[in-house]
Amino acid sequence: MKVFSERLKKLIKEEGITAYRVAKIVGVSNQCVLNWLDERNEPKISYLVKLADYFNVSCDYLLGRADYTQ
Repeated sequence: MKVFSERLKKLIKEEGITAYRVAKIVGVSNQCVLNWLDERNEPKISYLVKLADYFNVSCDYLLGRADYTQ
């Protein structure tokens, strides 16, 4: 879970967007994204896929199963 949080933070920073914007893109509440970033919760698979699609990375990258983005 820590790897997911760290990678999501990195992607958000690189993209120059806010957690609120990520929430709108994925279709969840801002608090939900903040909980992901604080390692309180994990995203459902459908949200993970939306994140991967938006940031143009693989789900494996987000989950720490791969060190490359595609």
